Amino acid sequence: MPDAGFPYSATVNAGPILFTAGISPLDADGEVTEPGDVVAQTRQCLHNLRAVLAERGASSADIAKLTVYVAEHLQVDLEVAWDAVVDEFDGQVPPAMMIGVTVLPYDGQLVEVDAVAAVPA
Repeated sequence: MPDAGFPYSATVNAGPILFTAGISPLDADGEVTEPGDVVAQTRQCLHNLRAVLAERGASSADIAKLTVYVAEHLQVDLEVAWDAVVDEFDGQVPPAMMIGVTVLPYDGQLVEVDAVAAVPA
């Protein structure tokens, strides 16, 4: 496989697995942050994901698979979201998938993430 800037697979130790879904770019009041800004929303989604992981005793380093959904019409929007992911993971991105979608649940929402993480025992 060609080098895509992330691993294609991850191996985890047997133990608890955490599945997340619907991690949106919402603030503490439940409002979409930075409507229309793919990069800012990607960062907010990853911030929210880290909070969910921390609640369960995990961190970004425990992510075995990350999926990023981007509701935009141009491939470049997926690229800028990807660049934000790479920045947020300091270049150590887990196996990841970027998916272009038509629409996401909230008005002004462009990005959503979900992840699978191996929770440390």
